[in-house]
Amino acid sequence: MSSILLKTDFPDLKLINRGKVRDIYDLGDTLLMISSDRLSAFDVIMSEGIPCKGKILTSMTEFWLEHLKDIVPNHLISTDINDFPEECRKYAEVLSGRSMLVKKAKPIAAECIVRGYISGSGWKDYQKTGAICGIEMPSGLKESEPFPEPIFTPSTKAEVGDHDENVSFDQISDIIGKDTAEKLRELTIKIYKRAREIAERRGIIIADTKLEFGVSDNGIILIDEVLTPDSSRFWPMDSYKTGCSQMSFDKQFVRDYLLTLDWDKSPPPPALPEDIIEKTSERYIEAYTKLTGKEFVK
Repeated sequence: MSSILLKTDFPDLKLINRGKVRDIYDLGDTLLMISSDRLSAFDVIMSEGIPCKGKILTSMTEFWLEHLKDIVPNHLISTDINDFPEECRKYAEVLSGRSMLVKKAKPIAAECIVRGYISGSGWKDYQKTGAICGIEMPSGLKESEPFPEPIFTPSTKAEVGDHDENVSFDQISDIIGKDTAEKLRELTIKIYKRAREIAERRGIIIADTKLEFGVSDNGIILIDEVLTPDSSRFWPMDSYKTGCSQMSFDKQFVRDYLLTLDWDKSPPPPALPEDIIEKTSERYIEAYTKLTGKEFVK
């Protein structure tokens, strides 16, 4: 298995954030964003990392940004270390394949979630209330069934250790402004529809995804990771059927394991067995190869 990176330590660079997965350094006019192999589930960071995960997130994000740049600009400058500032190059061995040089932007305080299929927390919400995040849905829907049209279900953006909170469109409008909320809803659904078409041609269903946006000098841009196994639910088309949960190429595999344990979803997390770690890594790799058509080199 590939070596696992849980955190970076670059004493001569300015660390400004260590999130659930990413370490971010301020380089002055730009940011250095590094994807570690950390994995969070239920907003808790697991003690063990997932081999190859950070490199897959970076490569997959780069793939999607290229396919989406005509819809909305993004923050990516380069993933090539030769384009990075000189002070970064001494860390090339750590940074290679898992880092992005990006434009600075002011993050918008919203997690932009779009759902094309009823699953996960949306399915649980529907079973209890007949609605999803306050949006009334038709009666009689089955688990994993597609919606007639994708729905936008934003959440607040939590700090590390806190939980994101699903909110209504009116609530997120009060937080970020109605015009911004409407623009983000439009962009999120447009991005999802484009990605879903691309993925279906490769035998993958994107059931839902989470996007983040920021504001730069040129207006709203797409930031952070995009359409990765960490931020999306990927299902194989060849085994898909309604009325049940689906096999997934994402971290739902870890969530499902954790749900079998007597754990209250608060730190400290339970230890992940080696076979769960290895199978999760395999799912991330398979998602990458299927979606991009490229072989992943460890």
